[in-house]
Amino acid sequence: MKPTQFLRVAVVALPLAACADMSPTQQRALTGTTGGAAGGALIGAIAGNAGMGAAIGAGAGLAGGLLYDYHKRTEASAYQRGVQQGSTQRSGTQ
Repeated sequence: MKPTQFLRVAVVALPLAACADMSPTQQRALTGTTGGAAGGALIGAIAGNAGMGAAIGAGAGLAGGLLYDYHKRTEASAYQRGVQQGSTQRSGTQ
């Protein structure tokens, strides 16, 4: 493997491996932040200020990632309550 190919693989694999021990909340916040920053930088570059666009996009992406995490945690909690309630009703009828 050529050194440039190794470097490319390392650049892609290292950030992915670094996220392995993160909580789902941290992963969603990071994903929202990076996605928002990338989108904001693109829009900012078109508008004339990529740095400002990236900063605004990162903030909006972080907020979006945390809102999505809140939704997923609420959804999982409701599911667990339903499972527990179903288990309680089922054991009471037998």
